[in-house]
Amino acid sequence: MTMIFGIPLQAFLGQLLIGLINGSFYALLSLGLAIIFGLLRVINFAHGAQYMLGAFIAWLLLSYLGIGYWPALVLAPLLVGLIGAAIERTMLRQLYSLDPLYGLLFTFGLALTVEGTFRYIYGASGQPYATPALLAGGANLGFMFLPIYRGWVIVFSLIVCLGTWLVIEKTKLGSYLRAATENPVLVQSFGINVPFLLTLTYGLGAALAALAGVLAAPIYQVSPLMGSNIIIVVFAVVVVGGMGSIMGAIVTGYLLGVAEGLTKVFYPEASNIVIFVIMAIVLLLRPAGLFGRDA
Repeated sequence: MTMIFGIPLQAFLGQLLIGLINGSFYALLSLGLAIIFGLLRVINFAHGAQYMLGAFIAWLLLSYLGIGYWPALVLAPLLVGLIGAAIERTMLRQLYSLDPLYGLLFTFGLALTVEGTFRYIYGASGQPYATPALLAGGANLGFMFLPIYRGWVIVFSLIVCLGTWLVIEKTKLGSYLRAATENPVLVQSFGINVPFLLTLTYGLGAALAALAGVLAAPIYQVSPLMGSNIIIVVFAVVVVGGMGSIMGAIVTGYLLGVAEGLTKVFYPEASNIVIFVIMAIVLLLRPAGLFGRDA
């Protein structure tokens, strides 16, 4: 039997796969957080609730309307993005001129309201969501058995993350978004609708969270608690990568997911805290984060 550092190869690769899967969700969620904070300077505590909402909408579409996974992969993020846009336009916008603490408290209260509502209606137990038939089963790679759906999650999330980064950093729309947050008065003088761009930014961040929720539904049970269980870890990922750094959120999400997975192989007792230990070390050595800019 092939061994790596005294660990069977299959066990090592299995935990590496789990780490990449978790890292895929960390990257997608922290990407949405980084976009909202980097462009709007809002610490969006409702992000976990939006992740949960995406999974629940996919489950509701399947259970009550018979709409399966593939349409839900588009519809759920779109619906949550529109809800997020409405929240930004009607409520969150009023807080931009105030201390960022008010935005954090508002989104925290919003998260508690959404989670509490779903717990009241559906209870705390999870709801199963079937893997789509096209992605069922697995592939025998010789050294390990790879579930097709989990491979799909890793590849698709990476494509979405890199695509979003390209849009924000390399396109005219992205330059408008970044300019609108730096100097909204100047940008508006060129005839660009700055309020619409800010609404679009928050809607995009919420849609990314919902997309992660739909991807997670067949792997984890759809539960009102699924957002609150992951959001603290995602905030740690964003801090390590650098608050507001989009590429930092993507790279750090995958790296910390892998670090968490491999810790389960070598020192399982520390797997639940390894991300927070890494965060503490990074903050001591580089307070701005790995990809953040020093003030």
